[in-house]
Amino acid sequence: MQIFDWIVLIVTLLFIVIYGAWKTRGSKNVEDYILGNNETPWFTVGLSVMATQASAITFLSTPGQAYHDGMGFVQFYFGLPIAMVVICLTFIPIYHKYKVYTAYEYLEKRFDLKTRSLAAVLFLVQRGLGTGITIYAPSIILSALLGWNLTYMNIIIGILVIIYTFSGGTKAVNVTQKQQMFVILAGMVITFFLILDYLPNDMTFDNALHIAGANQKMNIVNFSFDLDEKYTFWSGITGGFFLALAYFGTDQSQVGRYLSGKSVRESQMGLIMNGLLKVPMQFFILLTGVMVFVFFQFNETPLNFNPNNKIIVENSIYKKEYQNLQKDLEKLSEDEKVINLLYIDQLNQDYDNPTLRKELVDLALKEKELRAKAREIISKADNKAETNDKDYVFFYFILHYLPKGLIGLLLAVIISAAMSSTASGLNALASTTAIDIYKRNLKEEKTEKHYLNASKLFTLMWGIIAIAFACIATLFENLIQLVNIIGSIFYGTVLGIFLVGFYTKKIRGKSIYYSAIISQIAIFIIYYFTNFIYVSGAEKLGYLWLNFIGALLTIILSYLLQTTLFKSEKQTTLGDQNRVA
Repeated sequence: MQIFDWIVLIVTLLFIVIYGAWKTRGSKNVEDYILGNNETPWFTVGLSVMATQASAITFLSTPGQAYHDGMGFVQFYFGLPIAMVVICLTFIPIYHKYKVYTAYEYLEKRFDLKTRSLAAVLFLVQRGLGTGITIYAPSIILSALLGWNLTYMNIIIGILVIIYTFSGGTKAVNVTQKQQMFVILAGMVITFFLILDYLPNDMTFDNALHIAGANQKMNIVNFSFDLDEKYTFWSGITGGFFLALAYFGTDQSQVGRYLSGKSVRESQMGLIMNGLLKVPMQFFILLTGVMVFVFFQFNETPLNFNPNNKIIVENSIYKKEYQNLQKDLEKLSEDEKVINLLYIDQLNQDYDNPTLRKELVDLALKEKELRAKAREIISKADNKAETNDKDYVFFYFILHYLPKGLIGLLLAVIISAAMSSTASGLNALASTTAIDIYKRNLKEEKTEKHYLNASKLFTLMWGIIAIAFACIATLFENLIQLVNIIGSIFYGTVLGIFLVGFYTKKIRGKSIYYSAIISQIAIFIIYYFTNFIYVSGAEKLGYLWLNFIGALLTIILSYLLQTTLFKSEKQTTLGDQNRVA
């Protein structure tokens, strides 16, 4: 980090906070604070939706995911475009018809208060955890970079986000996210072409893809029906579809983005824009990670990309053993470089040599073994150390190989992405708490100013809770998986409630309420027994399937309960009169 990098980083972050707070100051009422007075155009809606999902975790963790496991993660997003169409045709018209502040407000109109409260609480739990992780992600970067205490970094970044979200609400989130997405995409495109420029002179992009393919990094689509596989075409189309449907259709952090649209059409166009661009964007980010892998086939790599782990080992009795492993890796890297250059030479002669491909695979397996031994040494040196370094791969490349100025820009990209996603989360948590829990259960009538102040106080409260969770969070596989696992545990049940509300007339409040509770408990049990009770050390069910299972369980159970235990229950809400079929 040079002085210029620090200037770029600090100016970018301060601009976001000050601009967001100044531009959106002075909200007059709750509608202004939560819905932005329904003044958001479709383009801003689309960018805001993309920025909310594309947190720092996306740009920090996804390239590392591709570096280690290849392009297969893109299958996770295959169901998203289909989900966007369903939401545009069903969810958005209903939300706008009822003029709701939050998605869960609709559930009381269709079912009853306890169903609305249950869905709101499930959202608050999972989004509160998820928002904490979006603070934690950039804190890892700066704490590793500066050597500062991770807890202090969580607090500093959390406070920066709270300042402008507290001040301007939804408007502040929308206003800042448009600029943030421009900076984010520009930074990633520049980095991608720099990586290609750093590759050997006689190496074409096509050659780079062949090297990645020889190392099993370009296996994009997996049609396996094995439920143990986390990412397959089928889990993406089904589980990914249900996760996207739940996230964009029922999660207030996303619903709040398009509820602020000028009209139904503007909201729909914003979501369609997201559906068209999201998969290509994720493909590009993963491809960037694969190109980082190809780059390191010709350049030295550490045994573990987390710089803190090297410090831990150097201060332990295992220092010599670790250094010997590093020497073995350096020798192996030289062999990889030679074989890769030979492979490129063959490719330039239009011959894909199978013998060289096999040698590359064998060398890659040996490298994995060395890295596994390194993780064992790190664990022996400090059993609390996080040995999984997927989230540090892209960060390591940024720090060691990007030119002056661009390092600061890329760090600003990652941190501003985190701030935008965290701001959406805090805004949604505050909106749901204020409207669905506080206002709805308050017996005494209060003024608009009272609820506006309450919304701001809830923003502050959830900001503090998110910071607290970030301070106790630890890496799990890698950050992007942790966020999606948390979502998958809760989203299926909530989605099931909404699908029953939108597409059935027969199911009433008691049936859906108790079926949702049973379904959520069942998902906890299923996840525990398929992910924590291991058989031969392997997970027995990819977490994406939890979305499908949770939604299906809720729907089936609600029908069974309605036709058996609660068949005499009468509709007491506005559902029959006002439902959009």
